[in-house]
Amino acid sequence: MGKKKNITQGDIITWYMEYVLEHNKKPSSVYNFAKENNFEESVFYQFFGSFDTLEKGIFKVFFDNTLIPLKKSGDYESFDARNKLLSFYYTFFENITANRSYVVYALASQKNHLKSMSVLTELKKYFSKYIESLNIETLDLKEDRLKKIQARGIKESAWFQLLITIKFWLDDSSISFEKTDVFIEKSVNASFDLIDTTPLHSIIDLGKFLFKEKIQMN
Repeated sequence: MGKKKNITQGDIITWYMEYVLEHNKKPSSVYNFAKENNFEESVFYQFFGSFDTLEKGIFKVFFDNTLIPLKKSGDYESFDARNKLLSFYYTFFENITANRSYVVYALASQKNHLKSMSVLTELKKYFSKYIESLNIETLDLKEDRLKKIQARGIKESAWFQLLITIKFWLDDSSISFEKTDVFIEKSVNASFDLIDTTPLHSIIDLGKFLFKEKIQMN
């Protein structure tokens, strides 16, 4: 039988995810992976340099599959920064929930150390650019150096918030992950209220929710 032609990046990602879920480990080599799926090994390297870069690319695909449809929505473009970020969160978690078995495989062994996981580096890069594009209103600082520090702080805190939410979702056993949806709403609202220096109602509300759930983040 001839080798498969017109292989796409999506094909390779699908076959890889299926392999690790069926075998609970990476393929032993790119050669064996290509042979098992009946395509030329060289095709793999047209898209990825290694299995590690493929794994990083999978989380970039989750990001793309979140943002691209949102940007095609007329409603999304009319939203303010807060509601754009909420829409991003809800859609992103719908995407990873649809692929939960793989995400659990990729992250569960180090779910208490997500910040240092290299597999999330591509997601962090593009998510940080997304946060920057929201043009979130902040304090009007006159000095450029302080503005840069503030902008970097917002991106880092937004990334940390996303990691905390992923950790919450990994631990969530509620039906349809309803508690994760509640956590998203309360945490995003609290973060914007903190930036906008508005009343602390949302922050207190988030604190009550976390206390009730007895979540412990390391």
